[in-house]
Amino acid sequence: MTSSSDVQAGLPVVETYDYSLFGEVEVRPLNKFRRVIARRMHASWVNVPMVTQFDDADITELESLRAELRPAAEAAKAKLTVLAFVIKACTLALRAYPDFNASLDASAENLVLKKYCHIGFATDTPAGLIAPVIRDADRLSVLQLAEAVGELAEKARAGRLALTDVEGGCFSITNLGTLGGSGFTPTINAPEVAVLGMGRAARRMIELGGAFVPRLMLPLTLAYDHRVIDGVAGGRFMEFVRGKLQQPASLVS
Repeated sequence: MTSSSDVQAGLPVVETYDYSLFGEVEVRPLNKFRRVIARRMHASWVNVPMVTQFDDADITELESLRAELRPAAEAAKAKLTVLAFVIKACTLALRAYPDFNASLDASAENLVLKKYCHIGFATDTPAGLIAPVIRDADRLSVLQLAEAVGELAEKARAGRLALTDVEGGCFSITNLGTLGGSGFTPTINAPEVAVLGMGRAARRMIELGGAFVPRLMLPLTLAYDHRVIDGVAGGRFMEFVRGKLQQPASLVS
């Protein structure tokens, strides 16, 4: 057993045991992607001062538009999900708020602003959640984004991703809505400076024009690096994304 007084890189070491002393165990090595993800997530958690904020987007009109576009998507053999619209909204937000499309350099004294926009999205695979990256996502339409999501997700599930397919991201989106839950706190994939989480959309009674009406609401969670982004900037970014999702025609024009 390791001692709680031991330290590694200035941090207390988590105690471990010979677990077989208490019953039967199986040792399963982490696959190469999970090892990379584990290192990155741990480094991000201990190095990045994160702020997390929550909001809800009314996607009632977006759902209607998605139904209208579904035949075109099916003709292109693409599954048009809400995620494609969210990615599009985020690419526009990253253009409007370039500090979110940036990384701190090694000295943490300079901000590297990226002139490209590569978006990572979490995908459920037999090996766990993996975030393949859509290159130049800002240049793609919603339907093209849906195609890219489908192609990369299938590649990830088949175990055919290369390390280059998960590198170079500027901003990440993780969607746990299909599994339930009203919200969660995603961890930033450093050296990115922000991540957006999507919860499960649900119909709720919302006051509009003095009356309560049922609306489809999508929970959103934005986590960001407080060294780069303050609360006002975070609020404006989230407001921008929410506004685009609530006026979906602007995402396909």
